[in-house]
Amino acid sequence: MSSPSTGERVQAAVLRLAMNLPPALQRRLVGPPVVREGQRLQPETQMMLTLQRVSGEPKVEEQPLEEARPLLVRQARAVGGHQPVGRVDALRVGGGAGDLDARLYVPRALLGDRRPSGLLVFFHGGGFLYGDLDSHDAPCRFLAEQAGVRVLSVDYRLSPEHPYPAPHDDAVTSYLWAVQHAEELGVDPARIGVGGDSAGGNLAASVALTVAEAGVRCALQLLVYPMTDARAQAPSRRTYAEGFYLSARFMDNAEEALLTDPAQREDPRLSMVLRRDVPALTAPAFVVTAGFDPLRDEGEEYAALLAAHGTPVTHVRHEGLIHGFFNVVGCGQASRAANLQIAEQVRAALG
Repeated sequence: MSSPSTGERVQAAVLRLAMNLPPALQRRLVGPPVVREGQRLQPETQMMLTLQRVSGEPKVEEQPLEEARPLLVRQARAVGGHQPVGRVDALRVGGGAGDLDARLYVPRALLGDRRPSGLLVFFHGGGFLYGDLDSHDAPCRFLAEQAGVRVLSVDYRLSPEHPYPAPHDDAVTSYLWAVQHAEELGVDPARIGVGGDSAGGNLAASVALTVAEAGVRCALQLLVYPMTDARAQAPSRRTYAEGFYLSARFMDNAEEALLTDPAQREDPRLSMVLRRDVPALTAPAFVVTAGFDPLRDEGEEYAALLAAHGTPVTHVRHEGLIHGFFNVVGCGQASRAANLQIAEQVRAALG
């Protein structure tokens, strides 16, 4: 991972300063609160969106792919900051087309501890089109340290170079690889879970279902504002389609790149809200949604479907936050608090 440029460091410093101002001062600077469906956007989140707008920061979805991918990484670095962690090991894990790059994050509390720990196999968000190990380096460091477990972040193949089902094949193969290599990773095979945000949440949910059908246990599925319905029919897809970071154009670009056949939208491996059954061994789920997020409703619909089939589910909606808050661990208070809660759930399940 290359070092941030001077411009990136200045941008991050300004953002941290603005988002760490007292909420009352933030409110005076950004104006009246944004209220939708009885939910009030957090002042620091409103501040972040305002700064992005007035600074002229380009939108990822409006750039050519070769420019959009590094832009998303730069934006993630700005809100992620530098997060300490005990050790980061570069690995190659078994994927659908051979080995995939991965990073194993080891928290400081586990350095020198020979006892097996828990492990979260993690898949980054980005619409299956953007994102990589660097875009989610900060939240993976944060999660490992705060949860006290190892985190294995996998760089699965992206579309349009590798359309559906390549990312899903990679995710399942990577999870099974982690189970098979538990001893060399220093983890307890009974305490391996899977997680991801957005598109990565879709992959994590798919892995949890697939391995359960194969009789392989999974200790947790962490689904952070997951995409669970490629038909894009949920009301929140329209209510929050513009102005809250994740836009309709971003989602359209991502789905156009991922899918080679419109019928794939109905595939329950991708649109798991369409499943008619849930395997008995399906891992307990911690589902996290954001109030001002186009993917909110389908994530909550999937949480309800799992619960209706007897899967233990804990669901939390952070009403004042937007899609992408999982990356915001380096500035502000509200997003960091939400991520601390996520880490506590991972610690309880895998620690």
